[in-house]
Amino acid sequence: MGAPPTRPADRALTKPRRRLTSAVAALIALLAVGAGVLVGLSTPAPAPADAPEREFSAARAYRNVEVIAAEPHVAGSAANDRVREHLVATLRGLGLQTEVQDAVAPEAGQLSGAAGGATLARVRNVVARLPGTDPTGKVFLVSHYDSVQTGPGGNDDAAGTATILEVARALTTGPRPRNDIVFVLTDAEEACLCGAAGFAADHPLARDGGVVLNLEARGSTGPVIMFETSRNNAKLVEVFGKAAPHPVGTSFAVEIYRALPNDTDFTAFLDRKFVGLNSAYIDGGAIYHTPLDVPARVDRGSLQMHGDNALGLAREFGRTDLGDLRAGHDDTYFPVLGGLVSYPGWLTLPLAVAALLAVGALGWLLRRRGRATAGTLAAGFGLTLLPVVVAPLGAWLLWAAITTIRPGYAELLDPYRPVWYRLAVVALSAAVLFCWYALLRRRVGPAALAFGGLAWLAVFGVLLAVAVPGGAYLTTLPALAGALAGFAALATRRDGPWPVVAVTLAAAVAVVILLPPVVLLFPALGMGMGAVAALVAVLLGLAVLPVVDLLHPRAGGQRGLLALRARRLGALPAAAAALAAVVLAGVGLAVDRFDAAHPVPTHLMYALDAGTGKAAWLTREKKPQPWTDGYVDRSIAVADDFPGLGNSEMRAGPAAAAPLPAPKLDLLSDTRTGDQRVLRLRVTPQRQVRLLTLHVDTSTATVRSASVAGRDVPVEPGGGKWGFGIVFHAPPPEGVEVTLTLVPGAGAVSVRAMDASDGLSGVPGFRERPEGVGVVGSHSSEMLAVARTYPL
Repeated sequence: MGAPPTRPADRALTKPRRRLTSAVAALIALLAVGAGVLVGLSTPAPAPADAPEREFSAARAYRNVEVIAAEPHVAGSAANDRVREHLVATLRGLGLQTEVQDAVAPEAGQLSGAAGGATLARVRNVVARLPGTDPTGKVFLVSHYDSVQTGPGGNDDAAGTATILEVARALTTGPRPRNDIVFVLTDAEEACLCGAAGFAADHPLARDGGVVLNLEARGSTGPVIMFETSRNNAKLVEVFGKAAPHPVGTSFAVEIYRALPNDTDFTAFLDRKFVGLNSAYIDGGAIYHTPLDVPARVDRGSLQMHGDNALGLAREFGRTDLGDLRAGHDDTYFPVLGGLVSYPGWLTLPLAVAALLAVGALGWLLRRRGRATAGTLAAGFGLTLLPVVVAPLGAWLLWAAITTIRPGYAELLDPYRPVWYRLAVVALSAAVLFCWYALLRRRVGPAALAFGGLAWLAVFGVLLAVAVPGGAYLTTLPALAGALAGFAALATRRDGPWPVVAVTLAAAVAVVILLPPVVLLFPALGMGMGAVAALVAVLLGLAVLPVVDLLHPRAGGQRGLLALRARRLGALPAAAAALAAVVLAGVGLAVDRFDAAHPVPTHLMYALDAGTGKAAWLTREKKPQPWTDGYVDRSIAVADDFPGLGNSEMRAGPAAAAPLPAPKLDLLSDTRTGDQRVLRLRVTPQRQVRLLTLHVDTSTATVRSASVAGRDVPVEPGGGKWGFGIVFHAPPPEGVEVTLTLVPGAGAVSVRAMDASDGLSGVPGFRERPEGVGVVGSHSSEMLAVARTYPL
């Protein structure tokens, strides 16, 4: 026998007698939980300079930030030498065994290099050791002390380096740890991660591996997020949750970062015998790699959080037996109200399947109890895809409209003051969800729509468990909690308080789990990908639909004017959210204007062929800002003339030739063995530069092998005219020796040498940027490149 007909008034999970009171109570409870979540993601109060010696003090660390980030200090520069001298003196002053590792090292990851190129750098890492009393291994605290050429690096990574100096001071004031603590302040991270690669591969202290704690920053504020781990991280996560005073981290972030083409110094250690954790604060990304990244822009709360966590973890790993940190699996973990919840990764798929079965059982029970029919359940499931698709699309369209009004945003990782725009995206997502719900609630029914939301959460949980296991908890646990709440609501009197309590508890679980990614995804991905945060916001909305339903009049049962009034009341949440989205976006445009303190970012380079005397202005801006547009007038491919700049197309314009010399190329020896020709060359810059490149025209010779400064480099010919290349960062004044083993063609071997410095002020035709026009955070901003072809 089928289920009895479902009356409109009976389609909800709850039917409280005091509907308004229940709605207010549920909302207050969820707002309180949400406030707790936000507090758990907040930064601690910075400790003063007179804090106890064994504690971390942001005020003490900030003094070192001011010294380290006094000026831009790119690898190989005199300014970087001064920073290194300060670091060595500070660590030796603490009584630590300190040395400078001076080496030529290859890149780590795939960040640098040119077409078919191999990338290296001369690095000078600062390495200090606090010997342990009975070592079972080593703990490495790592940050990089060099900056980009466009800014002093107050946050990236003077904050991390200063944090390590203050942690080292705190560790030397108490009892010595059991394990060795090694402080590694790397060079040339911004260029190629070469300092970390050189230490991990060649330094004696790194020979047996160990635990790495890498400290980074990709912004100026916000909570410190532990966003990357080594594989099989269960025991590492256990220590993190126990020892870090502010354990903000999620296995979802680890999964996403592993899939992205991004790297930090941590990459170089993962390539070797190391395990560990990678942490950074990432909000305030507008100043990343720009001249605005000065010490004053360092959030002391973020600095304190970095230090509290680093010191807590260093002490815990310092006393732990490090011989058994590799578990057989990754953990699933996420922050909960200031703590960290974790469970074994092997539970991910069983939990996802259990959630799917539980939601299916809830649908069966809803039909059996007369709260829905098979048709309304199917409609609820199918129609739930609408907000899942429309909300992210709406967020993308909103940002497209905003960037049309404010095109300077296209070159920013995030706006200077993004909070209003983020709130606008959340409000827009709520408007889509509320509108969808108001339109379908009477036809499909609240219970069927709630089922549809939980069913999609459960389906996503299974898909994530298979493809991105660390992120499956985001939808699996809310779906499971929602299904259990549905069972509880159906097992008690619908007009009593317990169904409301049950669905509110389930909604609270969803808020705890899904609100942090909504908050953290905005700074992590930027407003350009705000659609991802909008998607998670909609998933949160679907998980709390039974509470949303309390904002509407009782389902069905009204006729005539009462029905019309009910529909109007039901439309109020959607209308209010839509209005909020428009107002918030408008406030964002009014508040976040470009000015002298928040300049519009621009990108400009100068490239000179010293052989032909031809020069050009170049920019990577696809739609040049008005200031940049005064220099460029067409699009060109630069790979044939300047292979050291890569093979992407740029906007270009004519420029006057500056009286600048190209790098000098000396032929040290030229020998032949059979069909092979061995060229030993020295490439010497004729001015202060930060990189040298050398490329071989592969139509004139085939490169069989190559070495740079005595280090063999891989030969991976690329496409285009200059198919093999070498990029060398921080070259010494005496130049770099390169040995090429070739199979030559019929004529001379053609090679092209290029060097690059920073700063365009002395270039003919350059006009200083006016107030309100700034420099984009790019490794090629303000670059001055000089190249020449040499026949050999």
